[in-house]
Amino acid sequence: MRGFEARGGEAVATLDDEERLVIGRIVADVAGLLGAEPFGLEIEEHGTTASDIDDPFEYLRGLEESIKEPSDPAILRLLPNAAPTDREVSDEFRRLTDGELRATKIRRLRRIWEELSGTTDEWVVPADEALATAAALTDVRLVLASRLGLATDEDAERLHSEIDLATHALETDDEHTLPIDPERVWLGMLYQALTWLQETLVEYVAGTEETDV
Repeated sequence: MRGFEARGGEAVATLDDEERLVIGRIVADVAGLLGAEPFGLEIEEHGTTASDIDDPFEYLRGLEESIKEPSDPAILRLLPNAAPTDREVSDEFRRLTDGELRATKIRRLRRIWEELSGTTDEWVVPADEALATAAALTDVRLVLASRLGLATDEDAERLHSEIDLATHALETDDEHTLPIDPERVWLGMLYQALTWLQETLVEYVAGTEETDV
């Protein structure tokens, strides 16, 4: 994986087939959490599709099942209450804005999914879509953070330590004797990768703004 770099008027990242599949799938799952119809998963990997391979997101099965559950912390991170201390105001604001906000988020996620559904290993984001793409990546990261229980900096540091421990265990063939949750570590690594990708995209945006000054 290579982060986003400026190329003409676009930001371009490079992902291999597996990376495109994984990110495309989690993007589609988050859109489903927001109530979107299934995107379909036609991202190709040597003649196969994502539906032909084992689902790596069993740990996230709460997504589709909790679409209509307002107490789901992932939904609340994506669609936070406008007035947490005033239920009536919060409910009214949600009634007025929920549909449009969901549609905007789903549209941004679908755009990423479409960009990853091609046959090229390059993820191309036009300059005028960079901020929207970064916002969509934030939504994906919020869902992962919720499922991973990341609420504080200490939680994030603990996750980083778990990943470091798992990496060491794999390198030393000691993964069966150490207290490691493979699914949690896998999701944590995905969270880290998306965080890094988003940072490179934001750096691209900042660079274009400096150029325009």
